[in-house]
Amino acid sequence: MPNPRAAARLPEGPLRSLARRLAGLALLLWLSAALSLAAMRWVNPPTTALQLQRRVEAALADKPYAKRSQFVPLRAISPDLQHAVIAAEDARFYRHHGFDWHAMEIAAEDDMHGGRLRGGSTLTQQLVKNLLLGAERSYLRKAAEATLVPLAELALGKQRILELYLNVVEWGPGVYGAEAASRFYFHTSARRLSRIQAAELAAILPAPRRRRPERMARYSGLIQERMRQMGW
Repeated sequence: MPNPRAAARLPEGPLRSLARRLAGLALLLWLSAALSLAAMRWVNPPTTALQLQRRVEAALADKPYAKRSQFVPLRAISPDLQHAVIAAEDARFYRHHGFDWHAMEIAAEDDMHGGRLRGGSTLTQQLVKNLLLGAERSYLRKAAEATLVPLAELALGKQRILELYLNVVEWGPGVYGAEAASRFYFHTSARRLSRIQAAELAAILPAPRRRRPERMARYSGLIQERMRQMGW
């Protein structure tokens, strides 16, 4: 009779071998992403996954692509813009550890009732997607995000997360970061933005390729009210 243990030691089939190789490749990619994220505590990223994706999309559609981006330190960005972005995108930024479960619950309830005031993603989640994962949705990307977000919180800290986010976030077609957005929309530096201008820039972040600051008066007014309620 065949020995079950000997059968168990027979060479693996091609599917299992392929699965092992794919798993090894996935682990290697994750480690590379994790190391890149840790290095960004000190190194400013020259580009991001989202920026590369937008460039490829433009090339495939045979459309012109011009990138506007200038990395500046957090102290060179108006505190009003810092506060407006937090108020608009992640009000509990300084109180959570990468995931805001309360905001996710509210977002899920909004979806169930046909609303959609804002997503449940924190600034940390958005930064990880922007830097490393791009905008395409998939379960694999969600899994990678779930493991990289706590690492970002641990390795970078809140101020560096905010600095990176404000410098790489998409603010319009080919417009990335607070400095480029300030000059593109208001012809001034990010340091010199007014409170109203800051709120208008924050108001377009959920849909930066479709919205324009001058059309966002109502929502920017709500953001300014949130800022006042938060003590800013």
